[in-house]
Amino acid sequence: MIRTILFVVGGVLLAGIIHIAVVLFIPDFANRDAWTSMGRFGADGAFHVLPLSEPGTEPLPYLDPRMAHAVCRFSLDKDPIRIRATMPDAFWSLAVFDRRGSNIYSLNDRTAERTDIDLVIATSLQLTKLRENPISTLDQSIVIEVPASRGFVLIRAFIEDAADSARVHAALAAAQCAADLSPPPAAPAPALPTQP
Repeated sequence: MIRTILFVVGGVLLAGIIHIAVVLFIPDFANRDAWTSMGRFGADGAFHVLPLSEPGTEPLPYLDPRMAHAVCRFSLDKDPIRIRATMPDAFWSLAVFDRRGSNIYSLNDRTAERTDIDLVIATSLQLTKLRENPISTLDQSIVIEVPASRGFVLIRAFIEDAADSARVHAALAAAQCAADLSPPPAAPAPALPTQP
């Protein structure tokens, strides 16, 4: 009988210790979501090209080693985010993830049927404001509503061979991810030939 009481008291004490430890460690683990871990690649509002994925040194889990990857972490607390990129002719895809790393939206070269990416990410309130005051420069943009105010965008592009790697990485490095809904800058006019 005494032995049973000791086991019960010991079990209750052990459960209490485990409960207190879990409560104390929750804030530390709560900050280790996907959005927070993306912050190690660089500042928000810009794409950062990830190093090539090699066994044992992957910057993120499950990356395809035949692909080049770029990630942009964003916050919609103030304004929508516009993603612009000119991608190579080979396969590419774009995915929008929420803070926890769940896929919200995805697009690839076949569904887009074009090589340029022009995507606006907005909350429902921001989307309502855009509908009330349409911006003509967004006529060709894909506008999506997301349920979260923070997330990240991952672009990946297929590298056909070693010679193609620099071109693919340059396209990803030139991708834009900013709260800028203005039209892209106009190309400079060609210089007129001078008369002799």
